[in-house]
Amino acid sequence: MTKVFIDGSYGTTGLRIHQRLQSRTDLELISIPYEERHSESARRRAYEEADFVFMCLPDAAAKEAAPKAEACHTRVIDASTAHRTAEGWVYGFPEISGTETIEAAPLVANPGCHASGVNALIYPLIRNGILSPAQKLQCFSITGYSGGGKKMIGEYESDCRDALMDAPRMYGLSQQHKHLPEITALNGLECAPIFCPIVSDYYCGMETIIPLFGSDIHGTMEDIRNAYREFYTGPLVYYKEDADENGFVSANTMSGRDDMELSLYGNPDRMLLVARFDNLGKGASGSAIQNLNLMMGAPETTGLVLGGER
Repeated sequence: MTKVFIDGSYGTTGLRIHQRLQSRTDLELISIPYEERHSESARRRAYEEADFVFMCLPDAAAKEAAPKAEACHTRVIDASTAHRTAEGWVYGFPEISGTETIEAAPLVANPGCHASGVNALIYPLIRNGILSPAQKLQCFSITGYSGGGKKMIGEYESDCRDALMDAPRMYGLSQQHKHLPEITALNGLECAPIFCPIVSDYYCGMETIIPLFGSDIHGTMEDIRNAYREFYTGPLVYYKEDADENGFVSANTMSGRDDMELSLYGNPDRMLLVARFDNLGKGASGSAIQNLNLMMGAPETTGLVLGGER
């Protein structure tokens, strides 16, 4: 029986991973009492017993904990930002990093939610020479408020919340968003994109948009479609033609699912690359479980919700 420990199981991502794994019959969840969650000795015992550890911790805590888990010969999936560009860690987006690479990796850094959409859209285009790494990009991404963790969820669901939360709110105004380093590094970009994340008044779901002029690309819209179709052949990330809802593209369409839909809109002069997925699914816990499945040798989609399933 594969043994799994979730370090930080009381946070939003850790709790969701725990909820999704607890009914699995092919693994055993190791837990420590809530009052011992900060106990170094209790956590050390869990590391020693586990085959895999999910780290759902703040960045500083993840950086401190990872070497301790590694010293116990435990394979690690880190859900924080701490190791996404770190040497010795595999970036945990199997469709880009490669499933075989994930399968063999001792240390996997789970991607950021916004970054997952941006990377899925631009990586195949750069790889095929359609988009240059020197291209200066602009990215917009709207997410449900669950992406902000327990504090933001509490603020949005409070009976006396601020009226400003009734409308979408842009953040990351300093252009130093924590997902920018992984986007820049993974794609070999010469310049970090202008990135505009937006949080809105719905629980979960994400929509990432990259606008391009025809003069920004080397090729045609059909070249972009073909690049997506050829690069993404698995069940979790795929290109979908005419994916709009009667002229609208809703950010919560993929809520409750673990797959990601890519689409292309516009015309040869001005076009929009769009990725839709769940910030808690392919953007967080679903991606983490996909990585675990690969690392433990289980079918990749075990425990995941795909397509029209709910």
